[in-house]
Amino acid sequence: MRVIPVTIFLIEVLLSVDSSMGSRRGYEQNSYRDQQFKECIGSRSELEKLLQKSCTLYIGNLSFYTTDLQIYELFSKCGDVKRVIVGLDRFKKTPCGFCFVEYYAREDAENAMRYVNGTKLDDRIIRTDWDAGFIEGRQYGRGRTGGQVRDEYRTDYDVGRGGYGKIVQQKMGSTETLTEI
Repeated sequence: MRVIPVTIFLIEVLLSVDSSMGSRRGYEQNSYRDQQFKECIGSRSELEKLLQKSCTLYIGNLSFYTTDLQIYELFSKCGDVKRVIVGLDRFKKTPCGFCFVEYYAREDAENAMRYVNGTKLDDRIIRTDWDAGFIEGRQYGRGRTGGQVRDEYRTDYDVGRGGYGKIVQQKMGSTETLTEI
């Protein structure tokens, strides 16, 4: 496991301090909204209601090599994790850098938003955001090439995210992931 022990220790310390002071409620979600939400569930106000009581988090900027066990180990420091759903490339069925973490209790998800967002896992700074709840099919990337849309247009070389972005790789004449020499 490559979870940084210092990060886990700090999360445990902050959780113990916060529980003695009383929990703050209602971490705000960012401005991103799932574009397929309307097709699946409904209006923006319905989404807001679901987000207010959701126990599910979207986790982004994961390495393609981070395992569900590493994710579980880190996020279980904040409470009882119901399940981890790793995002997959739609065509290759390989991890593509995101996941969903479901908790049994909202308070545990709030702790994860408070303490895990912005920490490092596999040498990457991860981000967390509220999710309305996992729906089958959302575990697959939505980009044209099967992964996440943001990875298709990336122009920097990022070994943890498969090398260059897919479009850059295609322009370079390679459909395979480029690796460092």
